[in-house]
Amino acid sequence: MIVTARTDDASKGWLEFAGRRYPCALGKAGITANKREGDHATPAGRYPLRRLLYRADKLATPECALPVAEIKPEDGWCDASGHAEYNRPVRLPFTASHEKMRRADGLYDLVVVIGHNDAPVVPGAGSCIFMHVAREGYSGTEGCIALKKGDLLELLSLIEAESRIDIRVPDVETS
Repeated sequence: MIVTARTDDASKGWLEFAGRRYPCALGKAGITANKREGDHATPAGRYPLRRLLYRADKLATPECALPVAEIKPEDGWCDASGHAEYNRPVRLPFTASHEKMRRADGLYDLVVVIGHNDAPVVPGAGSCIFMHVAREGYSGTEGCIALKKGDLLELLSLIEAESRIDIRVPDVETS
């Protein structure tokens, strides 16, 4: 699975896998080789896909070879770089900064956890890097990769447990 940015808009890109090409949203700051917490960039690199989280109250269990878990109302993800649970799932309520995994806007109805900065976790090197449902128009994310819900469901049916995501820094042309 290969992710690249478009040349005309660094916050939009393409995800290619199994002979298919899907439009996707990327971080508002594009793709970076030097990911930092809060930089609004998608981290370049090759990462495992850890698991699929989904809203069972909105969707049937998706076809997927990854481990699958339901998103519960009390599910969160710590994005406080100085906290011991940084870049880990947490139970809400949670006092430190965190993402709520159960969102009203539908963006986290399907969430593939990307294995970025998790083995080991490095404080400040970025957290909550997911593949999830895109906003209308594929507007930029905080660093995640976002696809149309139908495309994400199709992709989930194609990936294997050992599939990896290869997020590539754009080539810089010099003249």
